[in-house]
Amino acid sequence: MTDARLYSPAAARNRQPILEVLAEALPGPARVLELASGSGEHACHFAAARPDWDWQPSDPTPEARASIAAWREAVALPNLRAPLALDATADWPEGRFEAIVAINLIHISPWAVTEALMARAGERLEAGGMLLLYGPYLRADHPTASSNLAFDADLRERDPRWGIRDLADVSAEAERHALGLERLVEMPANNLCLVFRKHGA
Repeated sequence: MTDARLYSPAAARNRQPILEVLAEALPGPARVLELASGSGEHACHFAAARPDWDWQPSDPTPEARASIAAWREAVALPNLRAPLALDATADWPEGRFEAIVAINLIHISPWAVTEALMARAGERLEAGGMLLLYGPYLRADHPTASSNLAFDADLRERDPRWGIRDLADVSAEAERHALGLERLVEMPANNLCLVFRKHGA
């Protein structure tokens, strides 16, 4: 049988730093929905570290879902669910979540995906629930690394609808759906972890 598992060097580098932010923001049991799970390596790492998290990976692409399923079979974790075919701009699974996670999604998608993500997170997160976003962002009060400028240019060349987003724009869109920016964490390779919290806790 062909091994469908994909391997991401970036996931191997950033999964532990992201887990540390997640664990601090989400200390107790939780139902978690991950969007654009990619290879599935993050999902496996997080589910293995926290058996009290009920982790639901998802991805819109068949290749990614095959990789997630293969990784899931390899690690055999009872709290890691089968991947969903989920496009952030389409229908979401029923129910509510204590957390929603999106790693490297905002900049590699049209702005409409960010709008949909914030709207659905506002609807589906429990009061006090958390939305965690990871990736590069532009900040008015912070110099942009030359590597991020080059990355942004490359993204826009690949698809004019893509690009590194301004943190102020992302935060404003979140606020429109009762999600307040609680914490910003500097991460390796000029990335950020953004922790938004659903108002009403």
